[in-house]
Amino acid sequence: MAITSKAYLSLYGVTSIAVLKTALERLGADVFFVIPDRFEHGYGPNRDLFGMIYEQGASLIITVDNGVSGIDEVSYAKSLGMDIIITDHHEAGEQWPEADAIIHPRHPDGAYPYPDLAGVGVSFKLASALLEEVPEDLLELVAIGTVADLVPLRGENRYFVKAGLERMRISKRPGIQALAKVAATEQSQLTEESIGFMIGPRINAAGRLGDAAPAVDLLVTEEATVATSLANQLDTLNKERQALVSEMTKEAEMLIEELHGDTVPSVFVIAKEGWNTGVVGIVASRLTEKYYRPSIVLSIDSDAGIAKGSARSIEGFNMYEELAKNGPILPNFGGHPMAAGMSLEVAHIGQLRENLNEQAESSLTAAQLVPKLAIDVPLSLDEIDINVLESMESLRPFGIAFEKPVYMIEGVKAESIRKIGAARNHLKLDLMDAGDSLDAIGFGFGEIADQMTPGVKLSVAGDLQVNEWNGNKKPQLLVRDILVKEWQLFDLRGIRESSRWLHLIPHEQTAFIAFREQTATDLQPALQGHSIQVYGQGELPPVKHLVLLDIPDDVSLLEALVREQMPDRIYAHFYVPESTYFNGLPGREQFGWYYSFLKSRKRFDFETNGEALTKHKGWRNDSVSFMSKVFSELGFVKIENGFVIFVETTEKRTLTEAPAYKERERQIALEEKLLYAPYTELKRWFDTMRTETAAREEQLI
Repeated sequence: MAITSKAYLSLYGVTSIAVLKTALERLGADVFFVIPDRFEHGYGPNRDLFGMIYEQGASLIITVDNGVSGIDEVSYAKSLGMDIIITDHHEAGEQWPEADAIIHPRHPDGAYPYPDLAGVGVSFKLASALLEEVPEDLLELVAIGTVADLVPLRGENRYFVKAGLERMRISKRPGIQALAKVAATEQSQLTEESIGFMIGPRINAAGRLGDAAPAVDLLVTEEATVATSLANQLDTLNKERQALVSEMTKEAEMLIEELHGDTVPSVFVIAKEGWNTGVVGIVASRLTEKYYRPSIVLSIDSDAGIAKGSARSIEGFNMYEELAKNGPILPNFGGHPMAAGMSLEVAHIGQLRENLNEQAESSLTAAQLVPKLAIDVPLSLDEIDINVLESMESLRPFGIAFEKPVYMIEGVKAESIRKIGAARNHLKLDLMDAGDSLDAIGFGFGEIADQMTPGVKLSVAGDLQVNEWNGNKKPQLLVRDILVKEWQLFDLRGIRESSRWLHLIPHEQTAFIAFREQTATDLQPALQGHSIQVYGQGELPPVKHLVLLDIPDDVSLLEALVREQMPDRIYAHFYVPESTYFNGLPGREQFGWYYSFLKSRKRFDFETNGEALTKHKGWRNDSVSFMSKVFSELGFVKIENGFVIFVETTEKRTLTEAPAYKERERQIALEEKLLYAPYTELKRWFDTMRTETAAREEQLI
């Protein structure tokens, strides 16, 4: 098919543009492309942009990956005498634009067997029809766009990605080679994950931060030096995009806290002036991933009084349909059940937030707001086989509607728990069971390290892979979720500065317990608003987490507390202003010498000379004071005006009869059991107590 050079076209999209531009130029068409600026034109067709394209001399507009929502815009272009061909795959409203042709896999007048084509897939179909043959060399571009568009990997989509990846691994296309190099990815080993996490983000970075044209130029160039320069440019933009997303996500989470406090609503609608509209969709994805809530993130233009943004959703909440119910306040939107773009007046943001939350509360159950991970293959460590894992590679590509198998390994011990990465935001686990071991990596799971104790038994779910390093192959689990069923003891003993451990404590279902009022007085200022409850003063409701701030006078009080609550976690701080354990009890020889000393002196000026005597004998600091108190309680001496006065008596009494001696013995025993016992012994003591309590409860049932 030939197209005259007098034809002008304007296209939208990146991989879609590269595919269709290449095909049309092969037919002799005079083609130029225009990509809407997210900041100026928003999402979807734009009247001003169509006018600009007309002024540049185009007589035909082909839209790719958008257009079905542009009812008025298409009418405007037609009024200028232009021809319009729409290629799109997004959800359409009740009315379709009056274009010259609409190519859409779900068009009501069609019966196409694969309705889930990506935008680039639709473009490829048009290119194949125009060329009257399948341009197989363009399949590598189709694979990139299909993976990046997050469409189901079945039917034709599956073929496109599988065939495209095979071509990418041996591609001579300079853009593919340069992208693989700048992403530090071996071209011969490219997979759908390489596209999703390494290639795709770099291609998208340009359009998210400004002009997307360099990404198109990279994909279509035939010059290696040009491709290298453009790939480096996109890599730099991607790093800027990553930093921007991280900053905006933190700001969004702060706004969530300001708007909702500790309450998590059914839907987030978050807006702020000046946010980059190119990355709001990524921020929305981050919020949805963290909170498992439908999320809308909007950038406010106060001068125009308009907010533009993106939405991401969860299963059970069709974002497109729910937004459609808000037509009076949401004139411009489009997208899918799981994602959408939109613009609205700033004055209507609050109303949209209120409406969507009401809609969600009536359509979503509590169970639907809890993320679920389906387990495909339960395994034990001794069943993991590298040969089997390598054979699984033949099932690729994996993706939506053809997910990678999720493996679960139950009841293994975490012998080592570490935070890794420059920002310490990733998790490294060494899993052990009956002599078998497995490395596990949790990207973005760094905070979980603070919620697990060494040696804890856990169940880990994720993706098993073969990790090859210096020619050695070993299995590795990429963590998707972790479950700890057993209770845990967190050892905070000896860490006096609360700033070093307070951030580790869960905010909900937690009680900070002191057994002494003085402890509450001493520690309250440092606990940043967390209230302290003195045990025995008022009723303590059931909680999941206990923070034990000090040691009780009697261990039975601690036993009673733990048996009452049976918490999932115990944080043992055990603050002691001055330890008795290391002062110890003076020996009988010390008591004997001091008794003889007092008997010979009759009077001893303790206030003046007590410290000197202690140093002279090499005793611990309070030894003389403590022995004087014991002798006083036994009636061997009197203490008056700073003097210790010997009392002649024939009554024989043992040291253990003195209350002070008993108290110190008890305190030393308590500190030895609770404060200075090795972690394993302390854990075993709590374990025994919990086991006995559980056994009693079973007997009562």
